[in-house]
Amino acid sequence: MSQNIDDIKPSYPLFRDDDYKESLARKRALFEECHPQEKIDEVFKWTTTEEYQELNFKREALTIDPAKACQPLGAVLCALGFEKTLPYVHGSQGCTAYFRTYFNRHFKEPIACVSDSMTEDAAVFGGQKNMIAGLANARALYKPDMIAVSSTCMAEVIGDDLNGFIGNAKNAGSLPEDFPTPFAHTPSFVGSHTAGWDNMLEGILRYFTLNHMEDKEAGSNGKLNIVPGFETYLGNFRVIKRMLNEMGVDHSLLSDPSEVLDTPADGEYRMYAGGTTQDEIKDAPNAIDTLLLQPWQSDKTKKYVKNTWHHKASEINIPMGLAWTDEFLMQVSALTGKPIPASLEKERGRLVDMMTDSHTWLHGKKYALWGDPDFVMGMSRFLMELGAEPTHVLCNNARKRWRKAMEKMLEESPYGRNAKVYAGKDLWHMRSLVFTDKPDFMIGNSYGKFIQRDTLAKGKEYEVPLVRIGFPIFDRHHLHRMTTLGYEGAMYILTTLVNAVLERLDQETMILGVTDYNYDLIR
Repeated sequence: MSQNIDDIKPSYPLFRDDDYKESLARKRALFEECHPQEKIDEVFKWTTTEEYQELNFKREALTIDPAKACQPLGAVLCALGFEKTLPYVHGSQGCTAYFRTYFNRHFKEPIACVSDSMTEDAAVFGGQKNMIAGLANARALYKPDMIAVSSTCMAEVIGDDLNGFIGNAKNAGSLPEDFPTPFAHTPSFVGSHTAGWDNMLEGILRYFTLNHMEDKEAGSNGKLNIVPGFETYLGNFRVIKRMLNEMGVDHSLLSDPSEVLDTPADGEYRMYAGGTTQDEIKDAPNAIDTLLLQPWQSDKTKKYVKNTWHHKASEINIPMGLAWTDEFLMQVSALTGKPIPASLEKERGRLVDMMTDSHTWLHGKKYALWGDPDFVMGMSRFLMELGAEPTHVLCNNARKRWRKAMEKMLEESPYGRNAKVYAGKDLWHMRSLVFTDKPDFMIGNSYGKFIQRDTLAKGKEYEVPLVRIGFPIFDRHHLHRMTTLGYEGAMYILTTLVNAVLERLDQETMILGVTDYNYDLIR
């Protein structure tokens, strides 16, 4: 089987050619030894029932598609947000390749990240030799101004001491004694990518400020610190900076990868671009306050800035939707004394106008959603502001305290009182839920496409379309440049949601003379 050079086809529709279909059929018949199709169909149908759901939710020793990633992946993203910083993973090459390809596929950008390539001998005797050589090679080859070290499960299982290893590497001459080398222990087998991001940020802040607080005074530089958390929508960094600039508020984003993950194609390769500077980190304790945009996943950072920097870390919610963006801007105004300008008031009014225009289509629509704790909470709040109804809200990497806060928030709105919250559950649980209590749409990352395909396999009337908002987004392009925070982000989310409703309506009213009445040009 060969392709015609004048008509090169990708895998689809190539594999629909007759010769490929015949080859795949022979493979299935001769080698797969699968059950008869009737049995497969019977089991599939059973997995869509309430009986199966009850068994599914009793699972204890198995996770299926967890809707989270591991700690060092979050640590790598955090490190990328600092100027001329090279993320360094103490562990195997395979782990680092996973982190890089995961971000490659989401951001469509090359990702600078190195490993000291621990193998079997390091797993037995420890990885100190790898780090001594690795740190020297990383600095010589890639010439960073800072190397941020995190760890993988192999290093954590054998108990490697990052602080001791880095110190010994400097003693061995791998790095100058004063070369910035912050670190964070990020075991892959506990926590998630959000915990890894938080651990890495706390490690960087600790490295530069813990022993240098004698001349620091909270409020003396007149700035605000903004901690974005694990954030993969690059537009969110830009919209926060834009709103603060319009208010005239001087600020520092503590980790800003928006440049290095969105470099131009102009003939120059940029391994490093933008990012929070070391001077900004050193000056951060002098800020008026530190605001955590994703407070449910910033525990260590919050504890550090409160106890060491003596910042209040004023309570805010993630600034998603109308009310929580209002609260964010009002908190910024209260802390800095800067008024909210007319430009942001006008932007808010445009959002309210959009919500009014679209409320008839979104009112009463039911959504199942999943993602990280703050994202899911902010999205649920905005859905209720739109008159839409969250039905199943799932977060794998959330704690009981978050679940209680989530349930309280939902209970306060007539649109959320029938919602159910699932902490620590995975996407196979979500699959059961959308079969037994069908929503109109799902909101989540690309992995939800498999749930949508399963619902369609049962029949068109069972299909639950996926609205792709979250991380990772692998099967669509350029969504990572969009914005979900602030009034601008709410406009993007609203546009995405209402057009998904209208697209679905178009699909359901396409049969000429049968279902197309009144919907040829939808109002």
